[in-house]
Amino acid sequence: MKTKFRPHSRLIRLENQAGRFVIHGMGRWYHHWRDPYHLLLTVPWLGFVAIVSLTYLLLNTLFALAYLAGGDCLEGARAGSFSDAFFFSVQTLASIGYGAIHPKTFYANSIVTVESIASLLLIAVLTGLAFARFSRPIAKVLFSNFIIITTHNSQPTLMFRVANERHNFILEAHAQIYLIIDEVTDEGEFMRRIHELKLLRQRTPSLVLTWTLMHPIDADSPLYGLDAQDLQRLDANISVLISGVDETVAYTITARHVYATQEILFDRSFENIIHKSDNGDRYFDYSLFHQVRPSSTIVEQK
Repeated sequence: MKTKFRPHSRLIRLENQAGRFVIHGMGRWYHHWRDPYHLLLTVPWLGFVAIVSLTYLLLNTLFALAYLAGGDCLEGARAGSFSDAFFFSVQTLASIGYGAIHPKTFYANSIVTVESIASLLLIAVLTGLAFARFSRPIAKVLFSNFIIITTHNSQPTLMFRVANERHNFILEAHAQIYLIIDEVTDEGEFMRRIHELKLLRQRTPSLVLTWTLMHPIDADSPLYGLDAQDLQRLDANISVLISGVDETVAYTITARHVYATQEILFDRSFENIIHKSDNGDRYFDYSLFHQVRPSSTIVEQK
């Protein structure tokens, strides 16, 4: 069964923050116009096509105005017609050249020369950007909706699940998790501190289906002695980073996820997603991937 994913908002909101143009929405992508290369790589495809289309129309508009500034310089075009000049610019920029309209003055030929150079640069840049977007490795790693803290082998343990949505091999998969909390130093200064949490197994030879990661909460753990109210007071977040090599494309891929305080559940257990059929075969029910149930044991920290 297919796993249901949490939907993302498809609304786009534009905001000016201290002189910076920020775009929100479409998977929470955003960037500043000061770094257009990064913006064009990270914006969703709909935004990328929109930006390219607007740029193309604006460029042709500028060249159309340049042709109109030269007076009657285009043979076959109506004098002073913006539409004729605009579509002649489109034909020139795209190297179509129907021939119905052509330059007849030195000024018009000069503008055509400049536009031809701009066309070469534009095509080269867009080809490079499109290739970079297609070739950029993207991890399809699914994280459980919740982190649970329950008893495992008679010890309080933090647990969560990850799954490889592509069902191919992620080789030498490596996991790192960090606890991020508010702390006050001995001098009374507030700071946001990051603590690395040690895992029972930090690396797996291959991530194909699912992987349950566990952090034992012992006396050395930053979570030792903390309950749900403490985590809320400390505004705790847990950041997860998964990396490995995608066997299909031989690229190193990374995936990250952040759990908020309300997504850390105490005294819960994950529903079992591995089932055994009568003939001895095992199968995975991903419809239960995010499901939790009350734990049969109570977490105690001594």
